[in-house]
Amino acid sequence: MKEVRYFYVPDADKRTELPLEEAQHAARVLRLQEGDEVFLMNGSGTFYRAELTMVANKHCVYKILETLPQERTWRGRIHLAIAPTKDIGRIEWMAEKATEMGFDELSFLSCRFSERKVVREDRIEKIVLSAVKQSRKAWMPVVNAMQPFQRFIEQPREGRKYICHCYDEIPKKDLWAELSTLPPCLLERGVGGEAPITLLVGPEGDFSIDEVRQAIDRGYESVTLGQSRLRTETAGLTAVFMANLSLRKGE
Repeated sequence: MKEVRYFYVPDADKRTELPLEEAQHAARVLRLQEGDEVFLMNGSGTFYRAELTMVANKHCVYKILETLPQERTWRGRIHLAIAPTKDIGRIEWMAEKATEMGFDELSFLSCRFSERKVVREDRIEKIVLSAVKQSRKAWMPVVNAMQPFQRFIEQPREGRKYICHCYDEIPKKDLWAELSTLPPCLLERGVGGEAPITLLVGPEGDFSIDEVRQAIDRGYESVTLGQSRLRTETAGLTAVFMANLSLRKGE
């Protein structure tokens, strides 16, 4: 039995040909041929079963055989905003694994104690896209450019907002307990009927205490990820995992 191949094709129902990079992969790497069946994902919640009708080195034409709408497996929208580590490979790993688990948006923060001030979001997008195809996710997470912490928290945001930190002098709630007790109706409000959950994770030295207080003043809830002291990428992945698990539909 031939392995089913998935390709990312935004607006797949409005075109008849794979994007160049996907076409080259299909023809040169996978050596697919005319008549082979593939699945297309538009990154917005729909898969398409399709048949290749022409295959060349840089062109793969297809016809759609079946439209397969998908259902999101978690309630709400999960948005992680994190200060990237000096070793960008650790954040790339986190982005890949968070995509496999399932989340909706990734933002990068420049904080007072940040060791990295520049991120190539185009590279992160490629890693996320690869993980989307590998894990067969119907939604492509949004990857945003890096921005100052202050600017991010000043932007109006719907839903619940949490800042994860380690300061003992600031009262904290347990993130898992908070997310697990959110009523489903709260997550059905907002644009498109899905209110977001925003999670802030700081750099290796944590947010500054002033940053934590500023976020709290702007409606962010002070939370902890547990008793263990986690590295940045582990904290980010843990926060996404907690959110995804507690917000699963049917739970």
